[in-house]
Amino acid sequence: MDFGRVTPDEIIYPDRGKFKFPKANISILIGVILAFIVLKSAFYTIQPNEVGVLLRLGKFVGTTKPGLHFKIPLGIDKVIPVKVAYIYKEEFGFRTRQPGVRSVYQEKSYRDESLMLTGDLNVLDLEWIIQFKIKDPFLALFNIRDVHKTLRDLSESVMRKVVGDYSFGEVLTTKRLEINTKVQRSLQEILDSYGAGIQIVTVKLQDVNPPDPVKPAFNEVNEAKQEREKMINQDWEVYNKKIPQAKGEALKIVKEAEGYAQEVVNRAQGDAKRFLLLWSAYQKAKEVTLKRLYLEAIRETLKKAGKKYVVDQDQKGILPLLKLNDEE
Repeated sequence: MDFGRVTPDEIIYPDRGKFKFPKANISILIGVILAFIVLKSAFYTIQPNEVGVLLRLGKFVGTTKPGLHFKIPLGIDKVIPVKVAYIYKEEFGFRTRQPGVRSVYQEKSYRDESLMLTGDLNVLDLEWIIQFKIKDPFLALFNIRDVHKTLRDLSESVMRKVVGDYSFGEVLTTKRLEINTKVQRSLQEILDSYGAGIQIVTVKLQDVNPPDPVKPAFNEVNEAKQEREKMINQDWEVYNKKIPQAKGEALKIVKEAEGYAQEVVNRAQGDAKRFLLLWSAYQKAKEVTLKRLYLEAIRETLKKAGKKYVVDQDQKGILPLLKLNDEE
């Protein structure tokens, strides 16, 4: 019988037709299928951002790089791909439902992990994220039962410890970067001591707020602080304007006094030198010097006398001669 003309019904139901599939052909078909399954299970592919952890009969053999590889089939070798270049993220105090340009967050509250006590005994609602990656695939797979749960528990513990060393205002404003650094360093030290094979990439405080029941009071306190800062800044503005002005005026007075003192000293020194010169001239020519001094004194006096009238000593009545109404 021609094999090419055998219908499917004759193969599935050989009793309906005259054709019967040879037993040798069945064995060959089964062998081909088994060989295909074996060959298929003997090859595996590791993606570019992964490494393969190779186990042989359950024992760690080594790691394989990205690409196509061969392994012993039939379950003897087992390969677990691990993403070592992928950055994982854990969120605390919130959950992202749909990431994007405008991310959508779940409305559920996570107060059990976000409420914390600060060093000054205030309660705050803290949200933060942790980014990490696998640096040792074998340790991450076999030294820790659940990487994500272990990391979350440790992160909460370390964050509460670090936040407890700071005041509410510091956590809210000036010490956020310092807290990020401390938490990352402490968390990495603990994970390394566990042999977790995890590297912390980033710890970042996302949002820090007072709990909802005390938000109104907190806002009032902030407004009062802002008003206080405003008044302080205004006072500093007046201070910075008046003090330099007063210092300038004081310096001006000091400089004027110093100039006056120098002027008086110079004048006194000049007068002393002039007196010595006059004395020397007087010693050499007494009459001439006395006459010159007399004339100089008369000249200075007459400058201050105003109008001067020279009257003949023989004149008897001087009134008719004076022009009393003349202002010249």
